[in-house]
Amino acid sequence: MNRSKGYLLVLVAIFAYLSWQLVVPFFQYVLLALLLGFVLFPLQQRLEEYVSSTIAALSLVLLSIVGFIVPFVLVAAVVAEDAADLIQETDPDDLQIAEIEELIEDETGFEVDIVGTAADSAQQIGSIVLEQATDWFGALTSALIGFGLALFLLFYLLKSGDALMAWIRDRTPLPDEVQDDLYGDLNEVTWAVLAGHVLIAVIEGVIAGLGLFAVGIPNAAFWTFIMVILSLVPLIGAPFVWVPASIYLFATGEPVLAVALAVYSAIVVGIADDYLRPVVVDRYAEISPAVIILGVLGGIYAFGIMGVFFGPVVVGAFIAAVNVLDEHYDRLEEESETA
Repeated sequence: MNRSKGYLLVLVAIFAYLSWQLVVPFFQYVLLALLLGFVLFPLQQRLEEYVSSTIAALSLVLLSIVGFIVPFVLVAAVVAEDAADLIQETDPDDLQIAEIEELIEDETGFEVDIVGTAADSAQQIGSIVLEQATDWFGALTSALIGFGLALFLLFYLLKSGDALMAWIRDRTPLPDEVQDDLYGDLNEVTWAVLAGHVLIAVIEGVIAGLGLFAVGIPNAAFWTFIMVILSLVPLIGAPFVWVPASIYLFATGEPVLAVALAVYSAIVVGIADDYLRPVVVDRYAEISPAVIILGVLGGIYAFGIMGVFFGPVVVGAFIAAVNVLDEHYDRLEEESETA
């Protein structure tokens, strides 16, 4: 390696490090933009047949705003309403604070003032809240900036996606056939995770959640969200919520509703899984449950909430890269020797 090449490599390494430092504070939002860009890019290509790339990208950005923000706000509002109703339904007289204070005094000989202590604690908590208000405002500002950055990145990923892929292909030191296999396998792995993993988890969680709403389980919206999250992890899933919910109905004197919820959840959710998952597996690459579990749990630790999506993709991409290497290794070795 001569001095010029070494200088350029060092320069590239320095600027790569500095660029990474710029990305780190908004890494979650960059991943969000990449995820939405991947999902929406096929639609972008179709829209470009009728309108300009700019109009198509702007339309899809607006669609992503409505598709992401509106459902999030609606779910948050319903969950907040459930929590508020639960607090309002709590009767302080049912807590029997005076009896508890007398019991403690009889057993220990110490007088306690639970109400006064709670009031002092509430005052201290209020002071802490006021002190942390600035930090919360900063976090909110950072989130707004992050979402704005994600939308800008999404727009340009959609608008210039073809040019970006051409740039990557030109600078990848692999033959075109090998790149075709590699990117094809990565595309299948990513769609398998999103469609066969995330989409099915959402559908199963929502279907099971409809049963909770039907039998009147408290805070059904919140528990539906929990079932969606649990359904992302193989071998766990929605039963970790609807089984205790059925037991709760039995304990509260509603055996008919308990049986109805258990039968509905076991049969309907099971049928949805049996029919949906084979369709997805036949269409896309089959992902082992071990890859999904490792990807989801490890991805959350490595990438935060976006690791739910990118964790399995990363593990699946590694397997795909190893398969492509194994398939083309001898050919690449021969080409390097002739070169």
